[in-house]
Amino acid sequence: MTMSSFGARMGDQRPFTMEIEHRRAWGLRGLSLLLCLLVLGGCEAGQQAAPGSPAVAAAGAGTASVKPEESRMWMTVGERRFAITLTDNPTARAFAVQLPLTLDMAELNGNEKHADLPKALPMNASRPGTIRNGDLMLYGSNTLVVFYLTFDSSYSYTRLGRVDDPAGLAQALGRRGVRVLFSKDQ
Repeated sequence: MTMSSFGARMGDQRPFTMEIEHRRAWGLRGLSLLLCLLVLGGCEAGQQAAPGSPAVAAAGAGTASVKPEESRMWMTVGERRFAITLTDNPTARAFAVQLPLTLDMAELNGNEKHADLPKALPMNASRPGTIRNGDLMLYGSNTLVVFYLTFDSSYSYTRLGRVDDPAGLAQALGRRGVRVLFSKDQ
């Protein structure tokens, strides 16, 4: 049997097959267009909008913002002064209310200084896993801890803030107890 006689018996189905292929091609084009739009929309959403633009205003409308001067404090150890950026949480805000504060901080484990605060703070402790040089944390509800070495820990802390540039922090704090001034003013 030749191909033409087979086609004659089955009827010519090429128009039907061509119609299916045509629809499939248009469907793939539509799907490609949809994917392109989704990718472009995702790229646009990932870009930062200019300050003052409606996108930024809408994004920040439901969140409480902390002004840079409100989130900054200072830690003075002897002649060295370190800027600390406070975490945006109730614990850090309650700590800032207690400033200025001079504490005699004891040495512990060769990686941290600690002292009890005059008033307990609200806490929301979690296990950070890795403690970093410059972390300022609360242990329990009233023990302030300044870490000056990076290490792994299974203990739970509430994050208060972080020394912006901890270079020289270990040397300033030394290996013994030390008096530290925490303040808001520059």
